[in-house]
Amino acid sequence: MKKFLKYFLILLMLLILFVGYTYYPALNIVTGYASKNMASGLFLAERDQLSIEKEDNGFLPINFASYKVNEDEKSVSSSIFGLMKRKAIYVDGLGAILVNDSYQEGNPFKIPNRFISPDTLAYPYGNMPQKDTVFGGVDYEKLQKAVNNAFDREGEQVQQTRSVLVIYKDQIIAEKYSDGFNQNSLMHGWSMTKSLTSAIYGILEKQDRMDIGEKTGLEAWANDERSEITYNDLLHMNSGLVWDEDYFNISDATKMLYLESDMGQVQLENQLVGEPDQLWNYSSGTTNILSGPLLRKEFDSHQEYLDFWYREFIDKIGMHSTVIETDLAGNYVGSSYAWATTRDWAKFGLLYLHEGNWNGEQVLDSSWVAYTSTPTNTSEGRYGAQFWLNAGSYHPDVPKDMYSCNGFKGQYVFIIPSQDLVVVRTGLSADPKFNINEFLVGVIESLE
Repeated sequence: MKKFLKYFLILLMLLILFVGYTYYPALNIVTGYASKNMASGLFLAERDQLSIEKEDNGFLPINFASYKVNEDEKSVSSSIFGLMKRKAIYVDGLGAILVNDSYQEGNPFKIPNRFISPDTLAYPYGNMPQKDTVFGGVDYEKLQKAVNNAFDREGEQVQQTRSVLVIYKDQIIAEKYSDGFNQNSLMHGWSMTKSLTSAIYGILEKQDRMDIGEKTGLEAWANDERSEITYNDLLHMNSGLVWDEDYFNISDATKMLYLESDMGQVQLENQLVGEPDQLWNYSSGTTNILSGPLLRKEFDSHQEYLDFWYREFIDKIGMHSTVIETDLAGNYVGSSYAWATTRDWAKFGLLYLHEGNWNGEQVLDSSWVAYTSTPTNTSEGRYGAQFWLNAGSYHPDVPKDMYSCNGFKGQYVFIIPSQDLVVVRTGLSADPKFNINEFLVGVIESLE
């Protein structure tokens, strides 16, 4: 027994040394990710700790993290072998926020007001049950097979789909959830949040409060070539600013999300590596410039900034489950941190399917929707204004007019105008493990 214990301790020490040597430079990011994701999952999505550890945080090196959960103060602290302890706190209305040494406990946060209307309408314009509708042109058996094929068979861990929702002509024609999830479960949209941020700019332009063709006017860029960058360049990820988008290593993206208190402000230091409107580079930093310092200057107060997203957009189209989390500075993390039910994510897709009209009210101009889904000149048909496109037939058997909100690990809202179709899929595996082309072809063929 003593011999076994000796070998066990030696192996444990070797493991600690290996992890420390391999991951120590990234431990701040690893424990930041672990604590933030755990706090959001526990206190916002109301899931259990074991499932989050096993599924959402169950990959290297995040699965080395250990957790201390404080239910009373709604916080989660994480470390790896006691090293690099990070803490995330939950604030009702703002979600989970990573804190650091500058955080003073007890300081109040400004909270967005919500604008919840009485729920008297059937989904999608409310949340009441829809009338049973059977479309003669839909092969429901074929549709259900396509939906079922999006989920893993028992014992598999490949596609890891959590939800699929298919809406045709405003009617739910298929809906399925994996074990532990249902229509009331909040799903982390990750970079689908970028598309919500784009919509905010569409609303501001509709209200004649800005012209996206104008230069940003940012003081930090006033004395160099960055002064030529326009809102349009930023919306199209075509600014020419340096950026490294990598979620599995130390990168600009992971340092921003897990080390910075004010995620947008720090991106104003980024320098040009190409000419504006001449170099497409997918960048969460760009979106947080849009959702943070640029957007904030459009409002007289921080409260007005917080409320606008919900009053003029999210609550107006009944996405009442939605929460967009903020950074420690109180700015929305417009690149990555929106949560909503699968049905509410679908409402967002329907707003665009109907060219900005929501139950008779023009929330966005139809011209904004056309702008959103038009390829930027340097993306080879892959990207519009914070939406992904299929204009270049990246998914070869799917209609070219399909465009989508895409998020890390395979979150999708697909909008296919030619088919009068919105499809939502959430999960933990992206294309190609979850084969988008094959899945959408199966759904579309059931309508023909």
